[in-house]
Amino acid sequence: MTVPHDPRTTELFQQALEQNTGETISLEQFIAPLETRAFGFLIVLLSLPNFIPIPMGVGGVCGTLLVVIGAQLLWGMPRPWLPRFARQHGFGRSSVEAFVHRMTPMFARLEKFSRPRWEQLTHMPYSRFSGFILILLGVLLALPIPFTNYPFGVLILMFGVALVERDGGLLAVCWVLTLISSASVASLSKAMVTLVKHFFG
Repeated sequence: MTVPHDPRTTELFQQALEQNTGETISLEQFIAPLETRAFGFLIVLLSLPNFIPIPMGVGGVCGTLLVVIGAQLLWGMPRPWLPRFARQHGFGRSSVEAFVHRMTPMFARLEKFSRPRWEQLTHMPYSRFSGFILILLGVLLALPIPFTNYPFGVLILMFGVALVERDGGLLAVCWVLTLISSASVASLSKAMVTLVKHFFG
């Protein structure tokens, strides 16, 4: 007997396009099929600016938004809340189709190693811990530490994919890596303060 499974990320993208036939598609309409998995999708979106050469300060903006999303998970919200202007903003259908076309190959590759497993880790009460870890990750990204946007961007992308695909194994890896990163940054900061005090104290 075939065991039913939730649609994969690429299938959800296609569903969103099929269910919205108008010339414009709002962010709210696009993420509606994702339901609780919309948290992961928004996290994936926030990871993307860290891989492209854009003006400095993107880490602060994306990090702040990650903290907001993490706070909603920590609060136990079933799906992400967005301001009305953000969720109802319309995007041209051709732009959305182009975005899906570009993103589908990447997600298809990710789906080869990320799959539903240890799914209980992606649901309550563990999702609250994910919210706490995401807040830490957002703070790390927002800190003005050189050359960290790309590695943190990879970690954020992994986090988002884990939530979308309900991959508790990958999510646990993200938890550990974020905690290690936090400890490393704290140790580095302490060492820098000690060094400054040694020379100028």
